[in-house]
Amino acid sequence: MPLALYDTWSRTVRPFTPIRAGHVGMYCCGPTVYDHAHIGNLRTYVFEDILRRSLTRNGFEVRHVVNITDVGHLTSDADEGEDKMEKGSRRTGESAWAIAQRYTEAFVADWHALHLLEPTVWCRATDHIAEQIALIGELERAGYVYRTDDGLYFDTGKQDNYGFLARLDRGGLQAGKRVAVGDKRSITDFALWKFSPIDVTRQMEWDSPWGRGFPGWHIECSAMSAKYLGIWFDIHCGGEDHVAVHHSNEIAQTQAAHGTRLANFWMHGHFLTLDADTKMSKSSGDFVRLQTLQRRNIDPVAYRYLCLTAHYRSQLHFSWASLDAAQTALNRLRRLYSGWPGGGRVDPDFAARFDAEVNEDLNLPRALAVLWELVKSNLPPATLRATVDSFDTVLGLGLREWRPAVFDIPENIAVLLSERERARAERNWARADEIRETLNALGWRVEDGKVGQRLIGITTDQTEIGSE
Repeated sequence: MPLALYDTWSRTVRPFTPIRAGHVGMYCCGPTVYDHAHIGNLRTYVFEDILRRSLTRNGFEVRHVVNITDVGHLTSDADEGEDKMEKGSRRTGESAWAIAQRYTEAFVADWHALHLLEPTVWCRATDHIAEQIALIGELERAGYVYRTDDGLYFDTGKQDNYGFLARLDRGGLQAGKRVAVGDKRSITDFALWKFSPIDVTRQMEWDSPWGRGFPGWHIECSAMSAKYLGIWFDIHCGGEDHVAVHHSNEIAQTQAAHGTRLANFWMHGHFLTLDADTKMSKSSGDFVRLQTLQRRNIDPVAYRYLCLTAHYRSQLHFSWASLDAAQTALNRLRRLYSGWPGGGRVDPDFAARFDAEVNEDLNLPRALAVLWELVKSNLPPATLRATVDSFDTVLGLGLREWRPAVFDIPENIAVLLSERERARAERNWARADEIRETLNALGWRVEDGKVGQRLIGITTDQTEIGSE
């Protein structure tokens, strides 16, 4: 079936047709690099990677652009507070530039650990100040910019459809506002360029036609996406928290300057939760990093697998138990796959079912169900490997590259394993089971498969350390 995706703009799942036949332009809002990313942030990038892989599987050539916000994002999404980079500099004692570099490198390391495909373009906000100034100039000429004591602002009152992406009730916002608007004309107006305070020394500031300062957060994505993809491209992605402010403001800027809503599809991943109604965030203190998982001997790819078990438009509840279950499932799939011989062909029926689930708005939980049904089927092992290998082009679990850890088998364990193999050949199942229990008591688990026995080394805390 053809690919269909949910578009936040229309609030419908609709067939995907690229603007230019065979090609897809895709822009994804990247990190603000003032601190490490937490696994809630990373869930969004896993969703976007699945989207990119699915587009490729459907025969499209994808130009994938991801930005790095290293200036302009204030501590409030609504342009309140101070720049997060400057705040991070005060917190750590490092320069804002050093912080940006360190956390960018940490983010890219997380990116690779999760098997995310490298973007076509990484673009930093600080490398595109000229493009942002030029776009602000276009908005000023179009009559959408006004000046206050602290900067230039976009006048949302000039757009009747401002906030349509989020279905904002602008009248209700005005009536119920509890924050100081200051010199802004409206609570929804947002900063395009902030002036450097006279009594404060900033590390990141630039000259502009309006005075020395730095760009607002929202202008960077409009400017950079247009530079690399044009003013009307296929898909713009981000987290669900971007809908009401950041993405609504990107659309407002581009409509004012170019007459488009920037992207044909707007797609958003939902939060990772720690309980029924709390998202994981740095500000709440519920801050679990990918390295937190690794310190618990959990493979980062197991977190990727966990993300696949929930639809990207539903919240995913995180618990250590659910992550352990994902690790167990991933380990089992890896062991099975590595034991199947090559040379087979993809089963067309299972492939068609898998593609149907993926193409129905990236329904990965149901696609995983198809995979496990395939694994449990009676198809030849070579067919199983070829078909699962095909699925992994979307799942991104890296099954082909994975290798079991190699470890030395003690002589007494090797003797028991050989004896058990003889018992199985003689169909002495009672003796085979007895030896299995002995091995388990000694810290080794043996599994029987279509290609014979497989030995798993277990640490004292029951963590698998490899297989042979």
